[in-house]
Amino acid sequence: MNRSLYPPIEPYIRRRLKVSDLHEIYVEECGNPDGKPVIVLHGGPGAGCNPAMRRFFNPKKYRIILFDQRGCGRSTPNACCDENTTWDLVADIERIREVFKVDRWMVFGGSWGSTLALAYAQTHPDRVTEMVLRGIFLIQQREIDWFHNGGCAQIHPELWEQFIAPIPEAERGDMVAAYHKRLFGENEAEKRACARAWSRWEGATVTMAPSNSRIQAFGHDEYALAFSRIEAHYFINKGFMREDGQLLKDISKVTHLPAVIVQGRFDVVTPPMTAWRLHRAWPKSKLVIAPNAGHAVSEPGIASALVAATDAYCA
Repeated sequence: MNRSLYPPIEPYIRRRLKVSDLHEIYVEECGNPDGKPVIVLHGGPGAGCNPAMRRFFNPKKYRIILFDQRGCGRSTPNACCDENTTWDLVADIERIREVFKVDRWMVFGGSWGSTLALAYAQTHPDRVTEMVLRGIFLIQQREIDWFHNGGCAQIHPELWEQFIAPIPEAERGDMVAAYHKRLFGENEAEKRACARAWSRWEGATVTMAPSNSRIQAFGHDEYALAFSRIEAHYFINKGFMREDGQLLKDISKVTHLPAVIVQGRFDVVTPPMTAWRLHRAWPKSKLVIAPNAGHAVSEPGIASALVAATDAYCA
């Protein structure tokens, strides 16, 4: 049965939380203050959350907490990568839990949000009740290489040409390093152009059919700068993991938890093999492959499966 998103809702709490001398993050709470707590982790890293993310949960049954991760969305300073690592974000999630007086909660995240969800749950497994994950990304080198070093180019060659255009041919062997150098360089015009190109590449490939309005939104200067700089910062540092594949190697820390994994069959940003490997390593997980769906959470099959998962966990 296809399920629709719940109607739009507004937060009853919006607040700013100082998490370091440098960073202040935006946090909101909506739904039922006495409902089942859930923390929602957005993608990117660097994308920020949006109002649609509130709508995957029955607002009468869930206490829905969302936040913009360091350096993006309404958090400040914008596009800042200092004091901005996976483990800083894990600490921020735990800080939110303490401030909002939550004992245990569901963790919901897609794409980079699935990465961060697993990093948090493996660090604080006693604070997690269930997990709902989408578009699995484990920040392994082969995943980064697939999307940023030519794998996905086999499917979207014309879009790939636009992505590599700002980079001299001699540097195209490592696109993350080439972009990182420019996104953190002193040439402001080049920085802005590279930010737009990086961001538009992802905006163009997340859905089955490229959407001009989505590509334009991803290319907006302020969004693109935070998105591209933070992603490049995380990717060149290999997600700040101790070793490649850490999240899969440490999966035994969370395999006692129930989980639903939702994956688009035709996801070219985070192809289904990673979700399959995660599911195979996690016997209590349920894998839902959404047919006729790409990567974006807005794809109807993915949205329906996510609502079905959250409904089941609050039945």
